[in-house]
Parts: sequence; C-alpha cells; structure tokens
Amino acid sequence: MKPVTLTTERLVLRPFERGDAPAVHAACQDPEIPRWTAVPSPYSREEAERFVGRIVPEGWHDDLSYTFALLSRADNTLVGAMSLVRLDQLRTPERQAELGYWTAKEQRGKGYTTEAGRAVLHWAFHDLGVERLEWLAEAGNEGSWGVARKLGFRHEGTLRAKLLHDGTRRDCWIGSLLPSDLAGAAGADGLPLPDTTPYLPYRG
Repeated sequence: MKPVTLTTERLVLRPFERGDAPAVHAACQDPEIPRWTAVPSPYSREEAERFVGRIVPEGWHDDLSYTFALLSRADNTLVGAMSLVRLDQLRTPERQAELGYWTAKEQRGKGYTTEAGRAVLHWAFHDLGVERLEWLAEAGNEGSWGVARKLGFRHEGTLRAKLLHDGTRRDCWIGSLLPSDLAGAAGADGLPLPDTTPYLPYRG
C-alpha cells in the first residue's frame, strides 16, 4: 500500500523515516516498553535503524503492517508508535486487523495515544474496510488497556498462555472494536472522532 499520513489536533502520524532512528532508540531505552511489547531488550541503535529503514517500509510495501510515528505538531517530538498488524486477515472474508502501540515515557498521560488511536481506527474502518479490530496485551498491562478502553474496545477476556515473551508463555487480554462501536468510542472521554477525511497522501 502507498503510505499515508494522518493528522489530528496535536499530532502528525506518518510512516517512520531513517532520521527517526535516534528518537526511536532513545524512547526504547525505557524498560517499560520492552517489558510489555515485542521490542527487543537491550535495544541497540542498529535495531532502531533496522526498524525505521527496513521493517516499517517493508510492512507498508508488502501490506504486512502499517506503522506510524506519532509526532507532536508543536515541535516534531516523537510521541510514540502505532501499528495495524495481522493485515493478512484483511484479504480474507474475516476483514480483521490488530491495533498495537507504545508511548515514549515523557509523553504518557497527555492523551496523545488515544488521540492517535481515534485517527487510525477511523481510517481502518472507513478506508481499509476493517470489520473487526482487535487489541491484545499481556495480562496486567493496565496502561495499554486504559487507552483501548477510551477508544471503545470491549474487553473480551483472557487468552491463557497466548503470548511468548522472553521465552515464557504469558496470559493475554483481548478486546475488540467494531464499526458499530464508533459512537461509543467518541463518547468514552468526551473527545470527538476525527472528520471523515483525516489523512493526506504521504509523499515521502
């Protein structure tokens, strides 16, 4: 797919670029990110360069994952990352995908990830034709669930030993969001959804 850029009141969501590697590397030194995500630990500068230079662009090109850098419109600071993954299911009658994200330590608690999530889920439902969006996180990841809940995801339960993390199988929480839930997502914390054309073609 040709990459796109989404915009919100405070953020620009665009595919990662090679110049983002230092900011990604710095953000992923926070132990909470590899603790709760698939980010390797320790996280080297080479890992960051591979992520922005190969993994992200190949994901867009091959329709495997659509990953955005979340950037502050005020000062271009990296706020976090957000992805749609499991896109192989978009090419089947299931029409499903999964939403994942992480937020830089200094940017947490400001509502940025929820704001970005609204734009991405709107794009997923209205432009990509997703019919069911899933959220999964290791059981106990209250921060991730807090964002998912504000986006309108409904908690569906716990999948036992679903995740393999650092060689150990761990329980996983699962939630879902349907197009018909969008009204509920808009009212979860009083923030409106983005308009019906929330992105511009990415020219980079």
